[in-house]
Amino acid sequence: MILIKNIEVFDPKPIGKKNIFICFDKIAYISHSVNIPDRNFPQVEILDGTGLKAIPGLIDLHIHINGGGGEGGFYNRTPELNLTKFTLNGITTCVGLLGTDGITRNMAGLIAKSKALESEGITTYCWTGCYSVPTRTLTDSVRGDIVTVDKIIGAGEIAVSDHRGSHPSEEDLIHLACETRVGGLISGKCGVLHMHLGDGKKGMAPIFDMVEDSDMPFQNLLPTHLNRNKLLLKQSIEYLKIGGFVDITTGIKNEGDEAVSSAELYTAILKENISPYHVTMSSDAGGSMPFFDSRGKLTKLSIGMPSTDMDSVRESIEKGLSMELALIPFTESPAKFLKFKNKGIIAEGYDADLVLLDSKLNIHTVISRGKIMVQNYRPLVYGTFETK
Repeated sequence: MILIKNIEVFDPKPIGKKNIFICFDKIAYISHSVNIPDRNFPQVEILDGTGLKAIPGLIDLHIHINGGGGEGGFYNRTPELNLTKFTLNGITTCVGLLGTDGITRNMAGLIAKSKALESEGITTYCWTGCYSVPTRTLTDSVRGDIVTVDKIIGAGEIAVSDHRGSHPSEEDLIHLACETRVGGLISGKCGVLHMHLGDGKKGMAPIFDMVEDSDMPFQNLLPTHLNRNKLLLKQSIEYLKIGGFVDITTGIKNEGDEAVSSAELYTAILKENISPYHVTMSSDAGGSMPFFDSRGKLTKLSIGMPSTDMDSVRESIEKGLSMELALIPFTESPAKFLKFKNKGIIAEGYDADLVLLDSKLNIHTVISRGKIMVQNYRPLVYGTFETK
């Protein structure tokens, strides 16, 4: 049991200074004062929250937890991410996925890594599939994966308008979206088709066509990487205006001359009077960030980092957004969109996933599922193969 005293709480909206009582993996009580009985009561660890801010643990819906890359050959395969890559960056819930490589990386390995991270202390889910269509699955179908595998919530990341994908037709995308949606309906999950957008000439046009020519609800479609070039920037706002939902990549700022930061696109979206609950943000951590020349030759490769999520929160606030607006794409919005019960806000009965920030918005303490993972800026819990 943990009692956090005298802390400023953003749930993500500001609710003032409170005391937060955590019992096992849940937030049991939030009040101006919490009195712990002197006798016949289990031991409670007390944390002094004076000068700190409590925010919900971050939800990152696009992370290559078991590595990605490989566009430049086998030696370009990026490594798996260890536990502290998540906790030190405030991520208490993540959704793992495959990318370009669905051959040497596969769904069995993704599920295994997901279960390993959950055993070590954070909450994990997965997308099924990879860039290609037909895509790679664990069972005989996308629908089968979503219905029968508890961790799989939808399909992704399916590549659209990217030379590394398989150039799916409109019929391919509609079929895959329908399979994903029905899998979600049967299993009670979100059933979302999560689509990677590349630098291809058509941009989001295939998604606009799919929406126009099918009965697929916007709630089952989530395109990502939309801040990578000018065409996608413009199309993403058009898509939002007709009711769509988008995911912005926090780690994409340096990928090409036309890329903008997630905070820059998000602020532009809000200026169009679009709801922040139609926007999520994710890091693409663990994935490769390749640069190709005009002939399609790989010129350099970097790796996505989970630290870009909190960097985006800070940049959004520097641009004049409130803490609440800066946090929504990482907390309440993805929790609602992905149907994650008891996640995304600080409230009684919800999972005890909290991040405590100092006055400079640096991560001081991280609590995941009621356990202190980071304290005083240092990890208390390490992954199985991490060195202290």
